Amino acid sequence: MKFTFYGHSCFAVEIKGKSILFDPFIRHNELAKKVDIEAIKADYIFVSHGHEDHTADLVELAKRTGATVVSNFEIVTWAGKQGLEKLHPMNTGGKWKFDFGTVKCTVAQHSSGLPDGSYGGNPMGFVFITDEGNFYYSGDTALTYDMELVPSFAKLDFAVLPIGDNFTMGVEDAIAAAEMIECAKIIGVHYDTFGYIKIDHQAALEQFKDAGLELLLPGIGDTVEV
Repeated sequence: MKFTFYGHSCFAVEIKGKSILFDPFIRHNELAKKVDIEAIKADYIFVSHGHEDHTADLVELAKRTGATVVSNFEIVTWAGKQGLEKLHPMNTGGKWKFDFGTVKCTVAQHSSGLPDGSYGGNPMGFVFITDEGNFYYSGDTALTYDMELVPSFAKLDFAVLPIGDNFTMGVEDAIAAAEMIECAKIIGVHYDTFGYIKIDHQAALEQFKDAGLELLLPGIGDTVEV
């Protein structure tokens, strides 16, 4: 699979010719100012929760690309009120077979208010099970024993975990999460964007290496094979 990082927790994965975008937050991220948002294509946009740093560009991108928005019931309902029509509601514990593979929704320990202050439902993570590989995106979350269920859903090729601390897991908890989900290749997200979540990149890489794990920190705009 090809993984493209757009900064913060926004990234895209290509599966079976489909471009799947996650948690779009680009225009308001100073670190992502070199990203040409007009060039981004998406067949699906998955949204883990309602916070603005995960939804700020959702409506614009969904309208331009015609992508199907997938999220919890409350966020999908809100998106419909913004004029979006291609919507697929899900919720924690549910799964659905899409044209690229199956997605299982998982527990995330976080909060989920929408930009206008309305209720954003339960935050979620996603396990993708596809012919081209399996991966887990935890969304914004604390370390939780619910992660021990993930290996029962799929054998993972990689996982996308927050590592910035303060609002989510930090490096130490992400290492513990990697062990729970039985995945040795981790892509770090949700770091550096704000002062509260700036990290020491080299220290993080070394901590993962010392734990026998691989941490990938792609540059914003970079595409890597996973």
